[in-house]
Amino acid sequence: MIPVAFDYVRAGSADEALAALGEHGDEAKLMAGGHSLLPMMKLRLAYPSVVVDIGRLNDLSYVNDGGDHIAIGALTRHRDVETNDLVQEHAPLLAHATSHVGDPQVRHRGTLGGSLAHADAAADHPSVLLAMGGSVVARSAAGGERVIDAADLFAGFLESSLEPTEMITEIRIPKHTGEGWNFQKFNRRAQDWAIVGVSAQRTNGSAKVALVNMAPTPIRATAVEEALTGGATAAEAAEQAATGMQPSSDLNAGVDYRSHLARVLTRRALQEAGIE
Repeated sequence: MIPVAFDYVRAGSADEALAALGEHGDEAKLMAGGHSLLPMMKLRLAYPSVVVDIGRLNDLSYVNDGGDHIAIGALTRHRDVETNDLVQEHAPLLAHATSHVGDPQVRHRGTLGGSLAHADAAADHPSVLLAMGGSVVARSAAGGERVIDAADLFAGFLESSLEPTEMITEIRIPKHTGEGWNFQKFNRRAQDWAIVGVSAQRTNGSAKVALVNMAPTPIRATAVEEALTGGATAAEAAEQAATGMQPSSDLNAGVDYRSHLARVLTRRALQEAGIE
């Protein structure tokens, strides 16, 4: 399908992009790699009157050591996240999960900030951000800067808590050097969206678990985490993976099948993360 007509603005800096958002409000959409926005526009699920192209902004592409966390610019390409030494050392779950995003072409164009702002429950990165206890920095021309915890970022189906005039400028991932982790993803073909996925991250003896494609929003498996805190084994805790979830039924899988996959993949993820 062909999207509706729109005006195109190429931003030369982050400030120019924020000014365009401030001027046009919810009539404008940001485009970086375009892998999320353009398909939605073609399907008429999104029809902005102004598209602000931020794909060429070098000032938002970086990976820095922030002391107790890694600071990643929102326009850092997936491939750069996947291969970065700092990420591989201090946030290996993020590096590994990123290597499973799409194919090499997608990873060379798609951006970490765009993936998170899209707030897709079927995407891999939101589950990683939740499991690692990360946060994003959002800026607007009028309101300045604020930090949004992962738990507060995902508001609804393909909906984040970002204001229409805000843009993610940075992602902050706490360091998990030497901690156990695992990422599980089940799909029909190597480059498909996950039918179900699991991110598991150990932190100081406890574990955070987040699921992919098991609810309208990216979501933590709190029932699994509570079971582990209560002394359950990985296998016992994994049986709670579908508790409180709202998996959908579609051509790829029904509710019962997704629930079964969630339990199986969660058990594998926990055990591979070193939780028995």
